[in-house]
Amino acid sequence: MRTIITFLKNWTLPSAIITGTVLYLIFAYTPALDSAARFFDPIFDTIFPFFMGMILFTTFCKVDFHKMRPTAWHWWITLLQVLLVGLVAGLILSLEMEGNDLILMEGILTCIIAPGAAAAAVVTAKLGGNLESMTTYTFLSNFVTALLVPTVFPMIDRGVDISFMTAFFTILYKVCMVLLVPMAAAYVVKHYLHRLHAWIVSIEDLSFYMWGISLSIVTCSTVKYIVHAGTTVGFVMIIAIISLVLCFVQFALGRYVGHFFNSTIESGQGLGQKNTAFAVWIAYTYLNPLCSVGPGCYILWQNAVNSIEIWHVRKQHERQMNTEK
Repeated sequence: MRTIITFLKNWTLPSAIITGTVLYLIFAYTPALDSAARFFDPIFDTIFPFFMGMILFTTFCKVDFHKMRPTAWHWWITLLQVLLVGLVAGLILSLEMEGNDLILMEGILTCIIAPGAAAAAVVTAKLGGNLESMTTYTFLSNFVTALLVPTVFPMIDRGVDISFMTAFFTILYKVCMVLLVPMAAAYVVKHYLHRLHAWIVSIEDLSFYMWGISLSIVTCSTVKYIVHAGTTVGFVMIIAIISLVLCFVQFALGRYVGHFFNSTIESGQGLGQKNTAFAVWIAYTYLNPLCSVGPGCYILWQNAVNSIEIWHVRKQHERQMNTEK
């Protein structure tokens, strides 16, 4: 039993992805479980935002709010994101893309334009990065995305009919519910409920393991999007491969920019780890729903990268401990 627990601690993210995939396939392809699947599906959709809020709440309890301020790497990563969005949008417009080509490029665009993941702060802390810096960037990134989406989407897809202000405030509302509410709760607990705060921060890696559970739920939804994509297996494979390449490119570019500011971990997570649930939502809401397959695959790749990063940090720590002995 101890071996199993140790394995799950060391490989939380891959275990969560495999668990989510297996659970979805079991419920989807076992006729006797159809009624159970229909019963639990809306429940998971409802509780997931609250669960994410709890994850962020436990993370924000460890944040020193006085240290939250924009730094140089925030602006450079934001500029890089805007340039990448402009590059993809420019290609779509200049080449007058349509059909599957447009779907592929819009899938790429959603993975770039999406804000940094709310859980990026959780992984950054696990990697030994600056929690306050990553949290600050998460807020900045969401605001930038709220500006980019209603500006860019009507340009690249004539079928998109959205008001700038409507889309802007809709996105900001989602940001407030996901980020500001947990942060406000954490601030109150940290400054006024000291015993509760001490108990929460005393539990090592609580938010990370909670994120592992939520990743299982997200993976179930991701597999569902892929299975019911309504296209050929070959086209889904192309989308998956492109999203894989894009994932590595964004992580690599982020880490490259970050090394100039001694913020390799934070910068890499900031540009590479995306709020893919948000990306899926904007694809379904404003673009061709098939575009959601791109960010759906991206969530699997980015957590594979996170797993490799965490494994590398753990190995470094083990080597250091052995050296000291």
